[in-house]
Amino acid sequence: MNPLIARLKAVSSPAIGLGCMNLSHGYGHSLSEAEGRRALEEAFEMGYRHFDTATLYGATANERLVGRALAGKRDEILLASKCGMAIDPELGRKVIDGRPATLRRQCEASLERLQTDHLDLYYLHRWDKGVPIEESVGALGRLMEEGKIGAIGLSEVSAATLRRARTEHPIAALQTEYSLWTRNPEIAVLEACREADTLFVAFSPLGRGFLAGSVRERESLVEGDVRLGMPRFTTENLTRNLELLTELERLAHEREATTGQLALAWLRAKGDDILPIPGTRRVAHMRENLAAKELTLSADDVTSLDALFAPPRISGARYAEGPQAEVDTEQFGE
Repeated sequence: MNPLIARLKAVSSPAIGLGCMNLSHGYGHSLSEAEGRRALEEAFEMGYRHFDTATLYGATANERLVGRALAGKRDEILLASKCGMAIDPELGRKVIDGRPATLRRQCEASLERLQTDHLDLYYLHRWDKGVPIEESVGALGRLMEEGKIGAIGLSEVSAATLRRARTEHPIAALQTEYSLWTRNPEIAVLEACREADTLFVAFSPLGRGFLAGSVRERESLVEGDVRLGMPRFTTENLTRNLELLTELERLAHEREATTGQLALAWLRAKGDDILPIPGTRRVAHMRENLAAKELTLSADDVTSLDALFAPPRISGARYAEGPQAEVDTEQFGE
């Protein structure tokens, strides 16, 4: 059995987890230490058990925050982090490095920051294309043998890379972006995950806030927000995409749900092996997202949403040219 399934059952995790990045990274101003701890503590109290962080987020600040907030609850959660991509303090920029020595060093530092002796799930955050995937995964396998990690994950890789990786070691989870307006996993990687008994973890399941209705004009994005560099959030593309959101709002209203809840219910309807991890800074939104597990869609609902957000109807690419070159995921039109 996939070790993550057993762990999820052991901690009574709901089908929706929490992406912790937003608290410290990516969307402009970070929450204060007190606000971040309070948000994570309340997330646990309302029922979240799957918490996802990374060395990269906030240049290690997010791991420290998660470690302090959840230290007394370690046995009651599934704790996931990531290696292979970090902010180099000397260079002051992001560096992708998948060499075994680097992955070991980052893992040991993460364990210290997270105040634990093991991680339930440890991802290679990005495949370093200068290092064979088998070599990086082999290093993670040795960490697993030593009990420092419970399972290996990969992030933002293609079906072909997943198949190569699993010749070296079983891959328990694959994480990449999947939502109504990012359907790329449907090209090949979802099928590859199912072949390998690999759970699929969907990050940005609310389209980086767009599907929740939180971004209606580019001017609302603050300096330092990663969305400012994403093609879908240019003024022209955002205006076109908002036409789809209007229809999503109508469908959500009919079901007495929010657009975000409808988007999460759509993902859950795609398979029990798909685990969304929406992120937010607001406790009210955490509660709203978690409540989406109670919303069930019919086959007709899913078909309608599939058609509404068919890939050709989405304006703008997922990433700009630079970030796209860092990932290994399939793209439509290739």
